[in-house]
Amino acid sequence: MIPKMAIYRLQCAYLPQGWSRDVLVTVSTEGVITAIDPGAAADPQRAAGPLQQISGMGIERVDGIVIPGMPNAHSHAFQRAMAGNAEYRSTARDSFWTWRQAMYALANRIGPEELRVVATQLFVEMLKAGYTSVAEFHYLHRPGSAEQYAGENLLWEAIGSAAALAGIGLTFLPTLYQSSDFGGAALKPEQARFALETHAFLRAIEDRIGAERRGGAGAGVIRTGAAFHSLRAVPLDHLREAALALRAIDSSMPVHIHVAEQSLEVRACERATGRRPIELLLDQALLTQHWCVVHATHATVEELRGIAAANATVCVSISTEANLGDGCFDTARFFESNGRLCIGSDSQSTVNPAEELRWLEYQQRLRKKRRVVLATKSESHVGTRLWRDAALSGAQAIGQPVGTIAVGRRADWLVLEASHPAMAGAAPGSALDRLLFAGADKAICDVMVGGRWVVKDRRHGADDQLRESFPRVMNGLAAG
Repeated sequence: MIPKMAIYRLQCAYLPQGWSRDVLVTVSTEGVITAIDPGAAADPQRAAGPLQQISGMGIERVDGIVIPGMPNAHSHAFQRAMAGNAEYRSTARDSFWTWRQAMYALANRIGPEELRVVATQLFVEMLKAGYTSVAEFHYLHRPGSAEQYAGENLLWEAIGSAAALAGIGLTFLPTLYQSSDFGGAALKPEQARFALETHAFLRAIEDRIGAERRGGAGAGVIRTGAAFHSLRAVPLDHLREAALALRAIDSSMPVHIHVAEQSLEVRACERATGRRPIELLLDQALLTQHWCVVHATHATVEELRGIAAANATVCVSISTEANLGDGCFDTARFFESNGRLCIGSDSQSTVNPAEELRWLEYQQRLRKKRRVVLATKSESHVGTRLWRDAALSGAQAIGQPVGTIAVGRRADWLVLEASHPAMAGAAPGSALDRLLFAGADKAICDVMVGGRWVVKDRRHGADDQLRESFPRVMNGLAAG
């Protein structure tokens, strides 16, 4: 359903200037905020102004606390089907690298229809948890180990169909994956479905962007970007060639890359090239504000400064990095360099932005043995600081006009139920502290994306359908 132009009276909202009560917000038919008047709703004469311009339109009252939805800057949707299934010891030294074998096994079983159902389930879970848009880092490209799709790529289309059904904003990132290790080592048999030749990769992205510019389905909430799986998976000359070509196709295209997630990866890069992976990436002078470096777990202080100086974002996924034993990102040091940090659900071991940000702060407390580490002089509430900055940086990373409730931004909102036990007694200024540190993610009752309510009273329109289809698909994948 295409949203109609609407005016909302927000009882309490977090705006760029801070917390405001009785806010009138006008949203266009495209789902973009066109006017905000804080305090106008409490003044009948001022509230009547917008209505005089739009004959016959009423004001929809939104009770509760309204905050910007969170962009999920890093997701592998198919991995939702293995969440919780690799939590047993297979060797005495389980690690990222042993987990990866289980991931490959799933990647080689899942087909387009299973992927569509799994991704729809995941995207609905994201919406209910507070993610209103997602960057899907997608490297399932082929139907099998050798053949390619003759027409539309059904695995790509499965992600788009799932996002449309769920109603989530989507930045789709087709991912270049060409080698199994540094030096251009051939892909292993279990990686064959990920293979893409550079020119085919570029042509497919250019075709998608052309369709989006012509105003195809999903215009306004769908965007195509690109990703390089990692420096070990894309030879450096191919990466540079493709990055420059992508810039020519769309100079503002979001471009993402995994880098320095694992210490073994860092050492392998040093052996192969004489440089650490982030050093190697910075050497290419490709990073801009449109790039997102994913993980950067094992970054030096100088490398963090280099990323910040390029105005690129870093996306961390604390739940995945902890689940895989990757290590801890040095958030405090990155912030000291005015770095832009966003979050993602990655392997879907947790699908909860509040939890990601909570543990971002808790990691620093454990390292420094003190409290409220990531607050600032200008924003003493750590929950407010982290949610605000992650939402804005996430918007930059996914290349969509979201992340804040402001004119020109898309109306992607969460409504927190003020009467929920987790919010009881909370002043507006502490609402985001409650969200992160007191379980108030359970108070999310309504979710809007692009001016359209996709979750109301904690229910999504696809819930009943998914209650039947998702267990069936999961049982089939488990049997496989």
